[in-house]
Amino acid sequence: MQIAILLFDRFTSLDAVGPFDTLGRLPGAETVFVAERPGPVRNDSGALALVADRALAEVAHPDIILVPGGPGQSAQMDNPVLLDWLRAADATSTWTTSVCTGSLLLAAAGLLEGRRATSHWLALDQLPAYGAEPTGERVVIDGKYATAAGVSSGIDMGLTLLGRIGGDRLAQSVQLLTEYDPQPPYDAGSPEKAPADVVEEWRSLRSLILQ
Repeated sequence: MQIAILLFDRFTSLDAVGPFDTLGRLPGAETVFVAERPGPVRNDSGALALVADRALAEVAHPDIILVPGGPGQSAQMDNPVLLDWLRAADATSTWTTSVCTGSLLLAAAGLLEGRRATSHWLALDQLPAYGAEPTGERVVIDGKYATAAGVSSGIDMGLTLLGRIGGDRLAQSVQLLTEYDPQPPYDAGSPEKAPADVVEEWRSLRSLILQ
């Protein structure tokens, strides 16, 4: 089984690395980072780079596609090379997945039309323009499409798919070995729980965050 994790300039690192460290532990699976061109790709802060070992054209039929989000997603929404690759790879994939605003790229490629999907809470309202039905759930499975909400939810999505593909015991073992046992110091991880003034502050800055 081949897992292709897409990289593009200004992606959010945990969107890619969270699933890499969970779903990527599937026994016998090959995980490959892909981009338009091989080489280092910088994350949204510019302080971290992951290396794309292969160009999109070299990875035509991955079993699992993983599309991260990040502010760089906006510049890719009309990138024909990336969108055409998503459509072609999706035609033969077993699972097509995204984290955060990566779902907007799947939607822009026409892959989520008529499907339930999620994204970062600041971007959920953009999904209907592409025919998708937005939900506030952390992980959404609709057919072979798995979308995760903001950033950290990619870990949950990775574990969810790991369980579906490799069985509950494998997923439980990976959760245990990565000691994924969230006990956050604040209960502010969603707009429903965070202080209203904090939510509104970030809503007012949305155009800057999603660029």
